[in-house]
Amino acid sequence: MRVLVVGATGLIGTAIATRLVKLGHSVVGASRGPPRGGLLRMEHFSIDVSRAVDPSDWQPHLHGINAVVNCAGVFQDSPRDSTEGVHARGAAALFAACARAAVRRVIHISAAGIDRAAPTRFSRSKLEGDRALMALDLDWVILRPSVVIGRGAYGGSALIRGLAALSIRPVLNDTGELQVVQLDDLVETVVFFLAPDAPAREVIELVGLRRWAFDDIVALFRRWLGYRAAHVFHVPRFAASALFRLGDFAGVLGWRPPLRSTARREIVRGAVGDPRPWKELTGIKPQDIESALAAELPSVQERWFARLYLLKALVFAVLSLFWLGTGLIALGPGFQIGKELMQDGGAGELAGPSVIAGALADVAIGIGIALSPFARVALYAALAVSLVYAVAGTVLVPRLWADPLGPMLKILPIVVLNLVALAILDDR
Repeated sequence: MRVLVVGATGLIGTAIATRLVKLGHSVVGASRGPPRGGLLRMEHFSIDVSRAVDPSDWQPHLHGINAVVNCAGVFQDSPRDSTEGVHARGAAALFAACARAAVRRVIHISAAGIDRAAPTRFSRSKLEGDRALMALDLDWVILRPSVVIGRGAYGGSALIRGLAALSIRPVLNDTGELQVVQLDDLVETVVFFLAPDAPAREVIELVGLRRWAFDDIVALFRRWLGYRAAHVFHVPRFAASALFRLGDFAGVLGWRPPLRSTARREIVRGAVGDPRPWKELTGIKPQDIESALAAELPSVQERWFARLYLLKALVFAVLSLFWLGTGLIALGPGFQIGKELMQDGGAGELAGPSVIAGALADVAIGIGIALSPFARVALYAALAVSLVYAVAGTVLVPRLWADPLGPMLKILPIVVLNLVALAILDDR
């Protein structure tokens, strides 16, 4: 078959595309950005689902397509993401285009429990997209998975790993139960429903066999990673509220942290359901997460990721505040000191303008690191400016190398931290 996988660079989409290629299908991937790395034999085109809200936006890409798997999704609205655009309007346009192009088989990845409770724009827009597909005369299948756990990690599954690495584990109150589902089981379900004789017009919840408290899943991952039991700290409500608001602020800056106000409301709802219809219809027996983890030893990459995941936010916050702070200090209370240092180096009348130029560069770098779309460029700029400072300081004021506070020596750890930030910048 020739299958279009929408959202092909995400956690679920990548796994589905990889499996279909292994089975000999021809896969066309669609996503906002191009695939990064890998040797997957997959055609690809770039499209922003939230802006492709007319069937004509999709029809040119459906020529020769036998089936569509829609995995596109965003968790919360932000300057970069629109839940309404991706889950409802963009998805509805895709489904309408399939009807016009006679692409009858459409498999749509939704979310568990949205037909029972929809407390957020995420769940309401998901339900709207489901209804748009169900209204069409297509051989559609809607899969509603719980939290998906796989070898890769993103969003909630990444957060679980990050929390598992903490020696003091924060516990949030009022968290609903989860019946987590294995990514491999989700992929095999998609493969099952792509068969020509597979059932159609089905809405299936993909949930695990056991109900877990969120904290118990975190503790399970900690044991799997090989760490001793963590000390538990129950997060006060006011602190949890501040944490979620901080996540919302990071979302405004273009980042996608899993702890945002949407998560606060969705985590109370939980993600549970009845796995029996899924088992009876497909013959797939959902894997238990504990058994799945027990069958695979954790790699050093798993431990590195778990330990670095929550540190990533701290690294970028510290770097952004560092560059902002140095720039603002140089423009304010430190201006005269900087000017005198430049004059000692022979800058003369250019001393003041040089300090101002350097300070403005620092401020721009700090702002750029804070803004996700510009973070990579800002980090490279930070490296370049750091090297310029090192060379200029050595030439103009070499005595700074002997300063007991080490203003020149501190450039080295700053450069290294910038390199670390570049190394861990990618989300997936």
